[in-house]
Amino acid sequence: MTPEKPLSDRLEDDDYPAYTMGRAAEMLGTTPGFLRALGEARLITPLRSEGGHRRYSRYQLRVAARARELVDRGTPIEAACRIVILEDQLEEAQRINAEYRRAANATPGPA
Repeated sequence: MTPEKPLSDRLEDDDYPAYTMGRAAEMLGTTPGFLRALGEARLITPLRSEGGHRRYSRYQLRVAARARELVDRGTPIEAACRIVILEDQLEEAQRINAEYRRAANATPGPA
């Protein structure tokens, strides 16, 4: 069994599953069914509590909020999930590319 993080660390952790399905749906202004559909589409995978209840992190709520924006504009949920995944992959690739550029600029060239 892994030791539990101190409360102060959990409050700062975007990946800590702090929100119940009901609270997450309320915060997003949607229904639990919408969150279940995002899980079925494999956009987000909530952690399960010991009692089997879904728990969502702040990061997952941001992802779900983006999907909801797309669905509210008329995008089918499956397409919205794919768009969000691609946006996330693009953001990660851009971050990595920027790191490579910084490292290349910091390395002195041949003399």
